[in-house]
Parts: sequence; structure tokens; C-alpha cells
Amino acid sequence: MKNQNDQTSEGLNQIFEIINAKGDEGELNEIVNHSDKETSQTEQPQKNK
Repeated sequence: MKNQNDQTSEGLNQIFEIINAKGDEGELNEIVNHSDKETSQTEQPQKNK
């Protein structure tokens, strides 16, 4: 499990990647798809109480 500092750092890196993409749809889609993959891998199912 990643700690909060690692998650914050990855989020900031993603923001800079988006800014640097400068509207390039292909690059923006790649950033989003990469983020979706990481999110689905790190999410853990929550138990119902």
C-alpha cells in the first residue's frame, strides 16, 4: 500500500504531465488511461458493515 506522500507526489506528477501535454489529445488520453490502471490496481474493496 502506498503512503500518502507517494500518492500526493504521483498526483502532482500527473498534473505536470497534463500541463505539459498542451492539449495533445493522444497524450492526454494516455495519461488518463495510465491513471485509471494505477487506480484500479491500488483500490481495495471495502467491506460492508
